[in-house]
Amino acid sequence: MWKATFGGGVHMYDGKELTKDKPTTVLLPKGELVFPMQQHIGAPARPVVAVGDQVLVGQKIGEASAFVSANVICSVSGTVKAIEKRLTVTGATCDSIVVENDGEYKSVEGFGEKRDVTGLSKQEIRQLVKEAGIVGMGGAGFPTHVKLTPKRDDAIDFVIVNGAECEPYLTSDYRMMLEQPEKIVGGLKIILSLFEKAKGIILIEDNKPEAIAKLSELVKDETRITVKTAKTKYPQGAERQIINVATGRKINSAMLPADAGCVVNNIDTVISVYMAVAESTPLIRRIVTVTGDAIAEPRNFSVRTGTQYSELVEAAGGFKVTPQKVISGGPMMGLALFDLNLPITKTSSALLAFAKDDAAAMPTSACIRCGRCVAACPSRLVPQKMMEYAENFENEGFIGIDGMECYECGTCTYVCPAGRRLTQAFKQTRRSILDERRKK
Repeated sequence: MWKATFGGGVHMYDGKELTKDKPTTVLLPKGELVFPMQQHIGAPARPVVAVGDQVLVGQKIGEASAFVSANVICSVSGTVKAIEKRLTVTGATCDSIVVENDGEYKSVEGFGEKRDVTGLSKQEIRQLVKEAGIVGMGGAGFPTHVKLTPKRDDAIDFVIVNGAECEPYLTSDYRMMLEQPEKIVGGLKIILSLFEKAKGIILIEDNKPEAIAKLSELVKDETRITVKTAKTKYPQGAERQIINVATGRKINSAMLPADAGCVVNNIDTVISVYMAVAESTPLIRRIVTVTGDAIAEPRNFSVRTGTQYSELVEAAGGFKVTPQKVISGGPMMGLALFDLNLPITKTSSALLAFAKDDAAAMPTSACIRCGRCVAACPSRLVPQKMMEYAENFENEGFIGIDGMECYECGTCTYVCPAGRRLTQAFKQTRRSILDERRKK
């Protein structure tokens, strides 16, 4: 059942006008590159190179260490300078391979060669996706080859391409819809070849009319692919919401999309599948939006993984003013940064820099029982009551009112007139509960 929107959610200033009309700029890195072995959900990759080794563009330098894991591919040629703990955007350190870029970009044999996909078996396609190190590039980083390997291929009814890009300020997916729509359709066709019963749906919010028109024209003669338009509302791009809006089906925290007969991938993930399978190009680049009122020249960059965030800021003209807040990702679900000497990874989507930190400046008070958080919650939870349990460290009570169904979208915090840090408290409580479960 097709629906144009979902219950709950919020409308907000999206800031997309800063970068949506600017073509993507290719940025080549200057100095050393850092490749964390943990750029995905699951087990970290295992280094397969040593200090002093010469490496090439497209070479596997980190190997998946479990079924739910992902390879790490080198994006430049040069010398392995170190294998050591390095800081990541999460604030934690991670085993990382440091490569000194020689600036020559010499690649492995066969890199970039066109491949006839029509003769490939399902197993060959999945293996190519795995070898390319592709993960979900909408933020979660779930290994794509795992997502494309459900228990039963014939149980998948829909392959959904998430073109909502509902986070404010982000326009990287939008630019790809305008600049590389053929690769989106090509990647979707490759995925559909794995699931004979499935229909393909490209779902786009209605604030992107040019992208809707371009992709609709490309698929007008395709019998298995349709473009659907959803109303613009945050968090339209969340997996639960996009499945419900596109198909009428529902999932919860105990389910995978495959349990509802769906496979969901974001725009850049689908492009990466096409590049890996049809163009022999593993995942070595990200499209990153660099924007905010503190950035001199906001724009989107095609940047090699491993590049430092500081190089992105420099390429965008630097800071107009000293920013009070810098965020990796979107303003709703991104992570605040205290250092720009951090590497771009497979899940990096944006770098936002703001002259003022409005959230920190907002005073907080006790809950005024207005109910706005309940009305806004896309999961139909009761954040007011969840906060009571979270503040009192009552994990069982939090679980009892379905607090684990929260996926930390931030809508409750956004609408709260009392300025309460609801999402932060829920994140900490959910992490505590998950840690307890792992110990047991």
